Amino acid sequence: MIVINGIKLGFVLAFLVGPVFFAILQTSVERGFGNGVLVALGVSLSDILYVTICYFGLAQFIDQDQNKIYMAYGGGAILILFGLYHCLVKSRKAMTEEIKKVEDKGKFRYFLKGFIINGISPMVILFWLGAISVASVDFGYTKGFQFFIFFAAVLGTVFTTDLLKAYLADKLRRLVTPKTMMYLNIIVGLILMVFGGRLILQGVAI
Repeated sequence: MIVINGIKLGFVLAFLVGPVFFAILQTSVERGFGNGVLVALGVSLSDILYVTICYFGLAQFIDQDQNKIYMAYGGGAILILFGLYHCLVKSRKAMTEEIKKVEDKGKFRYFLKGFIINGISPMVILFWLGAISVASVDFGYTKGFQFFIFFAAVLGTVFTTDLLKAYLADKLRRLVTPKTMMYLNIIVGLILMVFGGRLILQGVAI
């Protein structure tokens, strides 16, 4: 029952359409399934760190309005910068690059990409704080074995669905042209900027 509840919550997170969702799809289409997996691994490590931080009581820090404002402004600014990069730089590069599987030497950057994009969003840590509340209050899981199993199921479900996203996106590679990649990068960039703008507006509203 603990595992089933964890899987249910994991699916909720997995199908939330945010910056990470588009980052995994774009990387898999542009650079192949393997690099999409690296992005997913970076996302998973970020999630694990957030759950660990929440476990040790970051809730008191997040509850302070001033800290929420800093997180909103900082995360929003970084997302907007990522978006501008995709719109102005990556979209131009896409028109001159052949769409094929590339054996990148610097594969760590894809892992870092997933880690950063997931890690800078205040909504991610707020979700995990909410998830911990659900685990302890609604399900009655304590900070012991039950707690560990529950969140292992949640994180495992999210990672598995991220791998599925990367795999399906990679299969679309043969249908993708440089012009398509240019538009994809612009769309991803705009989406990142929209999320960044929303974070900043949330900071203003606090």
